[in-house]
Amino acid sequence: MEERIVELELRSMAQQRTIEELSDVIYRQQKELDALKAAVERLASKVQEPGLIDAKLQEKPPHY
Repeated sequence: MEERIVELELRSMAQQRTIEELSDVIYRQQKELDALKAAVERLASKVQEPGLIDAKLQEKPPHY
């Protein structure tokens, strides 16, 4: 019986370690996602600046 309890405790510790590792991975991924979202929002706001797109459409390269 004691051997079985020890085995269960070992499994529980291994599972707890795995859960902590997965939690760390999720935390790092969430930080990366937040940074990427912020970058996309900055780029989107630059693209939506007045005149930025219109100016590019009006300027034709010299070979036209």
